[in-house]
Order: sequence, then structure tokens, then C-alpha cells
Amino acid sequence: MSDASQALSDFGIPHEVEVVSAHRTPEKLMAYGREARGRGIRVIIAGAGGAAHLPGMLASVTALPVIGVPVPLAYLDGMDSLLSIVQMPAGIPVATVSIGGARNAGLLAARILATSDAGLADQVEAYADELEAQVEQKNQRLKDSL
Repeated sequence: MSDASQALSDFGIPHEVEVVSAHRTPEKLMAYGREARGRGIRVIIAGAGGAAHLPGMLASVTALPVIGVPVPLAYLDGMDSLLSIVQMPAGIPVATVSIGGARNAGLLAARILATSDAGLADQVEAYADELEAQVEQKNQRLKDSL
């Protein structure tokens, strides 16, 4: 999940980090989800492994967008987490990124926030331009090597 934090930091997005468990700290989970919007949080990124109920439970108690990150554990390589997070009932959406996709979760959060922040939108577009330039550089290196 540190990759999500790093992505947010790369864009200068202030954020907090909190360890919460859907099964071991259910009251903390409920309070966190219910109070997040009032504290100025605008997007929640929730990583979870195994049964992976954290993102869905947060989504059930907040109107904020929730991005779920399936975390791979020792068994099933995160497939159980992915299926748990992505199979939400109607009305309780959780945006889901790839297994171990914490960086993309941070980037998705940046894009969500950029819908109401022109400066951030410019940064996101510049990042996309950098990725495009990297692909072109790789393409040229390949051609030059043949």
C-alpha cells in the first residue's frame, strides 16, 4: 500500500494512512468510514487480503468513492481478495484495481480528485505525457537495437 501513498505524494496530494480491519476492529472501521467526509477526506483507498471485506464495508457507510486494492497473501495469490472486492452488491460500488495495484489506486484517486482541481488535472495530464514519452523512447531503443 506504500505505492498508493507514494503516488499521492508524487502529485502533492495530502493524505493519511490508517490500519483498520473489517473483522478485528469493526467499530473503528464504521467510525472511520462515517467520519471521513466530515474530516475533509474525498477518496478512500482500502487494501485488503483474504476475505477482503474492508473496502466494501467502508463503501457501505460513506458516500465517498472507495478504491479497493486486493492484497495477495500466501494462498490463492490474491484471487480471493480480488473476487471479494469486485463482487459488490448493487448500490454499494467499490472501484477495484488489480491485485497488488496500490500505485494504480493512488493514480485513480488523483484522477478522481482532478475532476474538481484544474491544477491537479494538469499534473495528471503531464504524467500521462511522460508515460507516452517513455513508450516512444523504448520503441526507439528497440528499433535502434535491431
